Amino acid sequence: MRHVDSRKEKIQLFLRILWPIMITQVSLFAMNLVDTIMSGRVGTNDLAGVAIGSNLWMPIFTGMNGILLAVTTIIAQLVGSGRHDKISDNITQALYLAFAMALLVLAAGAAGLQPLISVMNLDPAVEHIAFHYLVGLSIGIIPLFLANVLRNFFDGQGFTRLTMIITVAAVPFNVVLNYGFIFGNFGLPELGGIGAGYATAGTFWIIFFFSLWMTFRVSELRHYRIFVSWVKPSWKKWKEQLSIGIPIGLSIFFESSIFSVVTLLMGILFTTVTVAAHQIALSFTTLIFMIPLSISMALTIVVGFSVGGRKFEAAKSYGRLGVFGGIGFLAFGAVFLFLFREQISYFYTSDREVVLLASQFFLIAIVYQLSDAAQSGLQGVLRGYKDVKIPFITAFISYWLIGIPAGYSLSAWSPLGPFGLWVGITLGLTCAAAGFYVRLRIVQKRVEQESPEV
Repeated sequence: MRHVDSRKEKIQLFLRILWPIMITQVSLFAMNLVDTIMSGRVGTNDLAGVAIGSNLWMPIFTGMNGILLAVTTIIAQLVGSGRHDKISDNITQALYLAFAMALLVLAAGAAGLQPLISVMNLDPAVEHIAFHYLVGLSIGIIPLFLANVLRNFFDGQGFTRLTMIITVAAVPFNVVLNYGFIFGNFGLPELGGIGAGYATAGTFWIIFFFSLWMTFRVSELRHYRIFVSWVKPSWKKWKEQLSIGIPIGLSIFFESSIFSVVTLLMGILFTTVTVAAHQIALSFTTLIFMIPLSISMALTIVVGFSVGGRKFEAAKSYGRLGVFGGIGFLAFGAVFLFLFREQISYFYTSDREVVLLASQFFLIAIVYQLSDAAQSGLQGVLRGYKDVKIPFITAFISYWLIGIPAGYSLSAWSPLGPFGLWVGITLGLTCAAAGFYVRLRIVQKRVEQESPEV
């Protein structure tokens, strides 16, 4: 990456960073999409079981991965300020931290997964599938966390195409593994929805080995001697990364958990058909959201790079470009959803009752996605400034104190029923977007006053 001045050059740099991230995120979600679609072809219980399992896993994964996103911000600012000599130690310490976090997640799962699923009062078949789906997936947690550190190492320097190449290459492996473990092909056991967990774990290992190979294969990365020159674990470095990463991780956890909690409430309050319909709408709208999420991640890189080089006007320009670009994309996506919501549902299931219910969920999703695009882009900009603590508080209030209580109240005590939960999501995301915007204006003024523009 390099600092540029003209608007045209800024757009070109932003797009060069963005498009590989976009393909990466879509590819990552495609793996989850394959899990959902293939499991749905086995049966409604398998679809619901994978939905419950994945929605228990996703807030944990995204929250923990959010902590590791501190690496992207730290590396981007180091590159922007020309302090390349500090990069290697930061990545090694992040690898130590990621390994420790993975062990913590595994220990927590071993102790608490079965009791958590048991209290949900699920259909026994759905409960069995959800539990064993997560058992299979757990095999890949350690390589997944390590691979995410390497991804942030690549991305923070602007090498987003490396991550894209790795992820795209892993997608066919995921499809083949799903085909084998779910349906019992290639001599593998026929596990139904449970097999999707083992297939996903296998894919995580493949991604890690591809990422490891890149650190030795690419000359711009090889000289950092990652996995060659080791240093002792440093609590000081961990503390620096955690001071940035924990608020990011908690913010992402609060956002992703609102969707997971809604799914769990669907399973408790409503029928398996409702859970399946909800999962279809959530799955596809999340796929569309990969574009604004990619924009958010690209914003963290270019804004962090600009702030590291004290190019504050450039940081503001990138922010406007990314936030409005994300909102504009989802406005277009809203029209697509409205016109083809029923046809989309048939990609997941042939059950007419599920399709009709999913189509109604899509109508509400059209509204909440615009707020989701705004809050995601604004958070990406704030992370580029290393401003994470106030956004974390804003996220907690918006999602847990406003969104979830409002959604539960509407679903339990109004004619909206399950759709009330989605109205709550919309309210929470809208409040978050407003809060992040106010915070960004404050941060930009403060930074410009404290440090002169270069």
